[in-house]
Amino acid sequence: MSRDEIEVLDVNDAFYAAFAARDLAALEALWARETPVACVHPGWNALRGREAVMASWRAILGGDPPDLRCSAATAHVAGGVAYVVCQERLPRGPALVATNLFVREGGRWQICHHHAGPLFEQVEEPAPGARA
Repeated sequence: MSRDEIEVLDVNDAFYAAFAARDLAALEALWARETPVACVHPGWNALRGREAVMASWRAILGGDPPDLRCSAATAHVAGGVAYVVCQERLPRGPALVATNLFVREGGRWQICHHHAGPLFEQVEEPAPGARA
């Protein structure tokens, strides 16, 4: 696994850790500021722009957010852009599949897009090179 892939997976882990800790400041710090951002939460319409995306996270974290865990994460890097494909696990209900897109800003990987939706086919084994 390359250094960039490891760094992207670390930022991806930080994203899910901030969500689990309900730490809005940490979550906001992970999102891009120079690159346009977008987000698609399961069942929601697409949100475009940092203000709308951050408002969605404030609303989710301010309510009763689910206990969400990331698994089977794989990173893919192409120059200054990267993405992670992973599963989001809930204690009850169906698993989700997610894609998190990252860009380099100021030498750091920042999230610019998150998209999660229902996973209808349950996968037991992580993909080769996946982080548990």
